[in-house]
Amino acid sequence: MELGIYDKIFQRCDMMIRYLVKGLHHVSMKCSSIEEYEKTVDFYKNIIGIPVARTWEAGIMLDTGSGIIEIFNDGDGALGKGVIRHFAFATDDVDACAEAVKKAGYEVSIEPKNIEIASLPAFPARIAFCKGPLGEEIEFFQETTV
Repeated sequence: MELGIYDKIFQRCDMMIRYLVKGLHHVSMKCSSIEEYEKTVDFYKNIIGIPVARTWEAGIMLDTGSGIIEIFNDGDGALGKGVIRHFAFATDDVDACAEAVKKAGYEVSIEPKNIEIASLPAFPARIAFCKGPLGEEIEFFQETTV
């Protein structure tokens, strides 16, 4: 079966995107106070165990292994509105992540559960969601087999 014109265009765009974008480099978060900054750094560094890549006077970068979490302390109290719905960390143990978050007193909004994303082919996974120190929605994502 021959591809239609729209399929060919989509296929070409998909190939271009793969060459232009290699992956997600970093997610940046801005804190409105030093207290918020310290709490946020503690959460990502000590509670869920992401190591420090570099620090500077107004910020820190934590290395997830496949991308960076960048946390700023601009201290001006003004936070803009963002449009990021959530971000997801790849993990081999969703349950351990959720337990670490709970133990530290943070809300787990969706308890660990198995899902199957209705795609072709099907995409089974184990997930959990929590709220971070800035109110950000964080997903822990573990690819599984059927």
